[in-house]
Amino acid sequence: MNDILLPIVALISGFALLIWSADEFTENGAKIANIFKVSPLIIGLIIFGFGTSAPEMLVSGLAAVDGNTGLSIGNAIGSNIFNIALVLGISAMIMPIEVHKDILKKEWIFLMVATICAGLLLYDQRLDFIDGIILSTLLALFLGYTIKEAKTKKHHEFDNLEHTVDKSQTTKTWVMLFIGLVVLVSSAKLVVWGGINVAQFFGVSDLIIGLTVVALGTSLPELAVSITSVLKKQYEMVVGNVIGSNLFNTIAVLAIPGLIHPSDVPTEVISRDYPIMLLLTVLLFLVSYKFSKKHIINRSEGFILVIVFGFYMWQLF
Repeated sequence: MNDILLPIVALISGFALLIWSADEFTENGAKIANIFKVSPLIIGLIIFGFGTSAPEMLVSGLAAVDGNTGLSIGNAIGSNIFNIALVLGISAMIMPIEVHKDILKKEWIFLMVATICAGLLLYDQRLDFIDGIILSTLLALFLGYTIKEAKTKKHHEFDNLEHTVDKSQTTKTWVMLFIGLVVLVSSAKLVVWGGINVAQFFGVSDLIIGLTVVALGTSLPELAVSITSVLKKQYEMVVGNVIGSNLFNTIAVLAIPGLIHPSDVPTEVISRDYPIMLLLTVLLFLVSYKFSKKHIINRSEGFILVIVFGFYMWQLF
């Protein structure tokens, strides 16, 4: 009984810290956008996308160093599935999400290209150093494009924040943003550790742990940030967070095992997990795009995404 008590405590405390840190991270991210007049879409894609993908990168790197590249690959693909099907699905069910048309014309296309490229690289059931270099190149191109967009456009979406942020608060805001990110990542790791130990206690296989508990645990920051952003009606941050995180998972997290420990790709990843990830990436566009001026993911479409997630879980078990 004592063997299971500590992991359960870790899970509960991890969730509590996750909720607090996600709120702090979102709030201070919005303040940074206000101070520097940066688009919330860019904040979502870079700060939230990269920051909330840090757990996946850490888990992938550690697993690759230990030679467990199957866990690395499963974590990246599993997290993408969780992000669209669960994170975006639940967020839309809480409150319909308005999607900026530019993200469907640019960022989503980049995600789709990256997803197809990843599929082609994985198709030979081998992830090697060259594959890692190709994925890293795509990451560099995406970062270059995003930074260029941030520099060439002036945005004022945060001019009407409830609290005007004085530039003298810049240092404090950056410090709080960093603290929020550290607690966000640490609490996710705590949840993952507790979840893995609970799963092992009940005799669940390592593959299922990687695709479910680890993927869910490393996707918790995205879920927490997205829900708090929806409640604050910062819709661009929600979609930007999911697309940014999935891009980092696809081209950065997948690159890590290829660069560190080239090895074979489990057959199940090609036959079961990748097709679901590809389907959800296409669905992301289909539920977002409307022929009217406003592109909105409504509650019923959010429910469809959650249903796909349920089907995927049924396949795993």
